[in-house]
Formats: sequence, C-alpha cells, structure tokens
Amino acid sequence: MTHQPLVLGIETSCDETAIGIVRGRTLLANVIASSVEEHARFGGVVPEIASRAHLEAMLPSIEMALIDAKISLKDIDAVAVTAGPGLVGALLVGVASASGLALGLGKPLYGVNHLAAHVSVDLLTHDLPLEPTIALLVSGGHSSLLQVDDITSSVIKLGESMDDAAGEAFDKIARVMGLGFPGGPAIDREALSGNPKAIDFPRGLTHSRDWETRPFDFSFSGLKTAVARYLESTPDYAKADVAASFQESVVDVLMLKAIAACKKTGIDSLVIAGGVAANSRLRAIAAQRCEAKKIRLRIPAPGLCTDNGAMVAALGSLMVSAGRPASSIDLEATSSLSVSTVSI
Repeated sequence: MTHQPLVLGIETSCDETAIGIVRGRTLLANVIASSVEEHARFGGVVPEIASRAHLEAMLPSIEMALIDAKISLKDIDAVAVTAGPGLVGALLVGVASASGLALGLGKPLYGVNHLAAHVSVDLLTHDLPLEPTIALLVSGGHSSLLQVDDITSSVIKLGESMDDAAGEAFDKIARVMGLGFPGGPAIDREALSGNPKAIDFPRGLTHSRDWETRPFDFSFSGLKTAVARYLESTPDYAKADVAASFQESVVDVLMLKAIAACKKTGIDSLVIAGGVAANSRLRAIAAQRCEAKKIRLRIPAPGLCTDNGAMVAALGSLMVSAGRPASSIDLEATSSLSVSTVSI
C-alpha cells in the first residue's frame, strides 16, 4: 500500500485559528477557534484583534487537534500553512508557527495558497479525481472562476470580482438591514421565509457587452447600491423578501458565469468552494442547473466551506504525494498572493 502522508495544516488568513490533520485523503482532526464574536461589535474583522486572537489560540488548537487525531507531533510527515492571501498580520502568526514547528520536527514545510486550499478540501469528501475542473471560489474576500488542471501546480484564473466579493456584499447588506455579522448566514436564514422574485435587483456584468468583454468576471457593487437605495426609499420593506431577492441576484450571477465557464472550456466538472458555498440557495440552484446541463457538481460539506485547517492539510498532503518541492523554512507571508500561485 502506498504511504499516505500525515500532514498538519495551519490556517490563519482571517479570523479563524484553524488546525487540520489529514492522512492522505482522510480527515483526522479539524479544530477551529474563531474570533468572530470579538469582531461582531465592529461590524467586520479588525486585523489587530484577529492577530492577537491567533497568538492566543495557536498552541491550544494544535494540542486539541493532536488529541482528536490520536497522534503525536513526531508522527507528522509534513507541515502545511496558508502563506496567502489574507490579512498580513494574521498570516504572519500562522507562518511563524508552522516554520518553527517544521524546523523543530525536522519536517518539510509547505506554504500554500488559501484559495487553492479551499478547492482541495473537496478531496476529503469525494473519492473521484478532482482535475480537470472549473472551480467557483466564493468567500468573504474573493470571488473567482478558476480552471484547475492540477491543484498542486496548474490553476488558471478565468475571472474574478472587479469590486466587492460575494461574501463582502452579504456582510454589507446584512449590516444595512440590521441582521448582524457575519452577513452570509444571517441573510440565508432571513431569506428562507422570503420571496426571491419579490424585487428585481440587478445582475452585474451580465449584459451582452459584458459577456463579450468580461465573461467570467463579477461585480456586486451595483447590486449593493441598488439594495441600499431600495431600503432607503421603502421604509416598510419586508426583510425576508429583500434578503431573498438580494441572495437570488448573487446566486444567479455566480451560476450563470460558472456554467458559461464550463461550456467555454469544455470541462463538465464544477467545484464550488469558499464560505459562500455553504449558502443553502446557492447549493440548491447549483444542483438544479448543473443537472440540467449535465455538469458534475461537487460542493464540500458546509462545515468545510468556511476557513479551516483541514483544507490546508489536504493541499499539503497532495503536494507531498505529487512530489512538489517544499518551501523554504524562512517562508514569508504574502497577503496578496495570486490564485495562480499554488505554493511558495
């Protein structure tokens, strides 16, 4: 039997201190210490608070992951860490911790891309090969369409958000509506009792000229403005209908672009990943439209869509198995790391 690498993954790109342990494609531990409640009163993530929270949570989270996986540090074959993109201070905590751990254990270190890791986590719940596939990556900070030929070495960016990412739009509209932070889950819950066709909100970058010039790019700033203006002009608005109609616009655009990318490339596989992939309406519409177009759809379990250490460990395991070179022990965090750079 081929050796399956045992990899510990560290994720600290934003407000979750997350540790995952994976053996091959089997998840052994997934510990997440979130500081979201500390940020909620500010209506968004405060970088300094996030960095301090990571420092406090790092060691206890690693210890808990080792207990859950029933292993010791000496059993680890490699350490993987999110090297970017993300908040630079938060990333530095994770990278420094991973570098020290790898150096102390004498094990290889893999600095991986947070966005590629979101796609990789799918392999923990599906046995079939991942590549080639189109990946729709939708999170708080990123909305991208990717062509993944090899998740360890070849990721091509087809399009991205030109302004707000989908997750940012959810947060901002939820804040305006007084639904709290984070906005994605709040709007999803509110929309369950609303009519998605109640209000015809705009679909950004979906006019005929947009399909010619920016077929795979996203724009949600116009939608955000349209919703804000509607709320201002309609004092007695129904929250559930606004939430459902706003959500429908976002989901519609995401799926229009994703299916167009599959058609253009001839790739009949779609992976949807990132925090917004936990959205119930997106999951339902994706299933309907992909079935109609005979596209194989893969979406990780909701608990693996948001930032987690399992996804970092999963990509690290794939890097080891593919024989990719390890990172330097003096690895640097790169806050604006390009999605096409899988590891550094």
